[in-house]
Amino acid sequence: MRVDAVYENATVWTGTGMTSALAVLHGRVVALGDDARSLSARSRVDLAGGFVVPGFHDAHNHMAWFGMGLDDVPLGGCRSVEEVYDAVAARAATLPPGSWVVGSGYDQNKLAGGHPDSRGLDRAAPGMLVRLKHTSGHMTVVNSAVLDRLDLANVPVGGDVVLGDDGSPTGLLREQAQLLLRPLTYPTPVDRVVRGLARASEQYLAEGITSVQEAGIGGGLVGETPAELAAYQQARDRGVLRVRSTVMVAASVLHDLPDDAGFGLDLGLRTGLGDEWLRVGPMKLFADGSLVGRTCAMHDPFDGEPGNRGYFQVPEDELARTIRRAHDAGWQIATHAIGDRAITVVLDAYEAALAATPRTDHRHRIEHCAVLRPAELSRLASLGLIPSPQGRFVNELGDGMRAALGEARVPWCYRLRSVLDAGCVLPASSDRPVVNGAPLLALADMVRRRTASGAPFAPEEALTPEQALRAYTYGSAYATFAERDLGTLEPGKLADFAVLSGSPLVESALDDLASGDLASGELASGELRVQGTAVGGELRYQA
Repeated sequence: MRVDAVYENATVWTGTGMTSALAVLHGRVVALGDDARSLSARSRVDLAGGFVVPGFHDAHNHMAWFGMGLDDVPLGGCRSVEEVYDAVAARAATLPPGSWVVGSGYDQNKLAGGHPDSRGLDRAAPGMLVRLKHTSGHMTVVNSAVLDRLDLANVPVGGDVVLGDDGSPTGLLREQAQLLLRPLTYPTPVDRVVRGLARASEQYLAEGITSVQEAGIGGGLVGETPAELAAYQQARDRGVLRVRSTVMVAASVLHDLPDDAGFGLDLGLRTGLGDEWLRVGPMKLFADGSLVGRTCAMHDPFDGEPGNRGYFQVPEDELARTIRRAHDAGWQIATHAIGDRAITVVLDAYEAALAATPRTDHRHRIEHCAVLRPAELSRLASLGLIPSPQGRFVNELGDGMRAALGEARVPWCYRLRSVLDAGCVLPASSDRPVVNGAPLLALADMVRRRTASGAPFAPEEALTPEQALRAYTYGSAYATFAERDLGTLEPGKLADFAVLSGSPLVESALDDLASGDLASGELASGELRVQGTAVGGELRYQA
């Protein structure tokens, strides 16, 4: 047999063991080790001693949001509200009067002075329309010129417009209240979404990511346009969608279908439609909000705020009805639930749906699954649910999460080891652009469990390097029914892999990786890094 390529002179971690070479034919692995080296090939690629792993698979990211946001004013490095205003003023000085000034990535937990407000933005950018997106995506601050254009008398259920001591809006719109901006900002032109996907794809390949799951398209808080799937198709047609993509569909765009065809999209479309490059995945819905923003639904109040237990984004009975209808129609379901109260309600809804209509391999998910009480962990496992936490959150958001929870609840937060011990499959993801999405940085955080200030954060939840790597490969593929093609390098599977400069299975390599500038995610010279990324056996990125 003559194959397309043989990759050799490497250490290859297949996900199930070690070997030294792999052969590729028609985009799939056909042989490993000595069997691969013995084959005739159109090309032989010397990997110069690199360490090969299955391509990283991000189980929860926002690809379009990230790619388009690369044009925003970057606010993640600001350490005071005055620095935010200065950054806004600098961008405004480059734009014509009346333009939008859009910034993203600020975190009030890291800012001296807390949230920016409309008055400060008015001073920084007079005559402009200003919108600043919180790093979580669950809040937005706007200036007075934008506030004046909003219908503040009709705030959607599941959100609020924050008022100051004088009773006037501060400019902070939380959760569903951000939908008030829709008449001004929605829909995003499809061509702009395509350009965002193209830019994101290039970044992902440079980080060893070969496949992703887009956590919400078509509507809701994270959708960019009702034609968002068309944007993905166009990106693929133009050759700029360079990583395999599974898209979660916002629950708000599903509806009852005629002829008792169930609950779904027009033509009866639901989970599973597509191919190895672009597929429709779960229905995505939001139960609650943000932990660092203190809007997620909690059993007990946030630390230091005795009157604040957060809130749901939809009424609890509506949440349960939507889960039941989607489950009965055959959808995989991915429900955002961060607070422990939200997780309890979502578990109740899944349990009721499964009792009424049993399904043996539903793979329903809880996105983030952040504050997971011990009693709920066993329920999660017994129902066959998949939690989808983000390892990087502990680093970039951990200090803010600790402040919101208080020390007693930190052990319940973004659990990893205990989820595996309970028998669940654990995927790995970033929620990019909420935090830096580079998988190597996340692997280090999943093993180290330290915040940006260096404080331990529930260290008993730390994974071994191999467990972390398996989560970012096989675990994430499993979470979207893709493990038959992805997640390991075995004959018959797609030849998607990353070539690293060293082994991520060595804990000291991850320690070195995490010892640099964690806020920016920049790698120091000599640190573990990606040297190449192959999709379907074709090297699409080389350092």
